[in-house]
Amino acid sequence: MAAQKERTVDLLCGAFATDLQERRMFSVENHDGEKVVDLYFKPITRAVRIRALEKAGSDNALKASTIMMCLAAELEDGTRAFHEGDALKLQRELPEKVLDSIELFLHEVQGDEEIEEAKND
Repeated sequence: MAAQKERTVDLLCGAFATDLQERRMFSVENHDGEKVVDLYFKPITRAVRIRALEKAGSDNALKASTIMMCLAAELEDGTRAFHEGDALKLQRELPEKVLDSIELFLHEVQGDEEIEEAKND
């Protein structure tokens, strides 16, 4: 009897399973360069992106991106940094450049890419 061949979906998911547990840290600093908080992010999955779009209730990339950040951001101990409802307060009360820097880090955008282009990916 021939050994069962592993399914392609299982090969792919298995190859990247440890990647989904790795976290990257982003230090949020105030205008004086003092650290406010460290946020930790695991890689974004399609499921998180879809959930953020559903929560946004539209295809608005800015809304969805902030909601995705709220869904994904963790503190050092692994607890969630934000509640889903915090997105509106963050959008109203934080300077755009602060949200942009965190969200670009979340999306792993570096350097010269245009902010709007990156948010629409």
